[in-house]
Amino acid sequence: MRFPEFTEEWETKKLGEISSVSSGGTPSRANPLYWDGDIPWISTTLIDFNLIEKSEEYITQEGLENSSAKLFPIGTLLMAMYGQGKTRGKVAILNIEATTNQACGAIITNEEVLNSFFAFQNLVKRYDEIRDLSNQGSQENLSGGIIKGIKITFPKLSEQIKITSFLSLIDERIQTQNKIIEQLETLIKGLSEKLFSQEIRFKEFTDKWELKKLGDISTITTGSSNREDSMLNGEYTFFDRSQDIRTSSRCLFDKEAVIVPGEGQEFIPKYFIGKFDLHQRTYAIFDFRGIYGKYLYYHLLNDDKYLQSQAVGSTVKSLRLPMFQSMPIKSPCLDEQTTIANFLSVIETKIQTEKNILDKYHSQKQYLLQNLFI
Repeated sequence: MRFPEFTEEWETKKLGEISSVSSGGTPSRANPLYWDGDIPWISTTLIDFNLIEKSEEYITQEGLENSSAKLFPIGTLLMAMYGQGKTRGKVAILNIEATTNQACGAIITNEEVLNSFFAFQNLVKRYDEIRDLSNQGSQENLSGGIIKGIKITFPKLSEQIKITSFLSLIDERIQTQNKIIEQLETLIKGLSEKLFSQEIRFKEFTDKWELKKLGDISTITTGSSNREDSMLNGEYTFFDRSQDIRTSSRCLFDKEAVIVPGEGQEFIPKYFIGKFDLHQRTYAIFDFRGIYGKYLYYHLLNDDKYLQSQAVGSTVKSLRLPMFQSMPIKSPCLDEQTTIANFLSVIETKIQTEKNILDKYHSQKQYLLQNLFI
């Protein structure tokens, strides 16, 4: 795929030949005079194939001058050289002047040869390839030297700009779609808090709510399967602590259930009706007595702070069965439970619809990246 007005050959060079590559630094956190200033300080957690327009942390001029941090201009490419999980190899582009920590590789292209946005889109496409360039050993990291050695193939500047302008249209759609989803998620969170605190109620309901223990209104148990029992193309849904949905050839339950991971950093519930397999450290809550299943799901989703407060363990947090059994559940009449659940379900369905649209935009962009770049 190519714009018809361009026919010239593309050339290949190493990034280090047409860019300057460096990294940042971290002012001493022991000195309060170095922090909470007005200079943005970027860490790898903010690098996620995105345009960076704000920071979570800021340093002072004194912090900048007394550390290895550097102030990078707008248009600087940032690459995560190391970091948690899938962070390594991700890229972003600065839309503000900012400093970075030492885990960020900063790439300033020669704009007369290589457009920074063209380079950004090229590196987004090659994320998996770049991760494989990491140093081998106990810590698989990227380095300034590795980044300088990355080869990039590019056309003349006018074609680069044409390609990036075209891709920016998809990026704008993705950005707008993310904002729509973020607004809807803020809406459902705010409404959930007000509904479950009874700050707002549907006008047809005035009866007092009861407080019941979860163990008195449901059956709670864990599964007996391991992650090794899951597969990619099994017949039944497999639930463990991961947010990814896997499958299995085993069916342990055939029920309406609320599923809650028993360990991890987050304890986000899922609602499910049907046949499923369950990990031995994941809880299924079912056989509801005087409680509407979908209402309980939204109750637990809203009460995440309670679950976090009850988790035990220093490295990997976990939840115990007695905690679930004694968990207090706010229980209005069934009609009000159903009304609340149906109301929140409409918003949740809308969120999922918008996420499906976002997935399509991402697929379109991946197709374009694969076909517009050599």
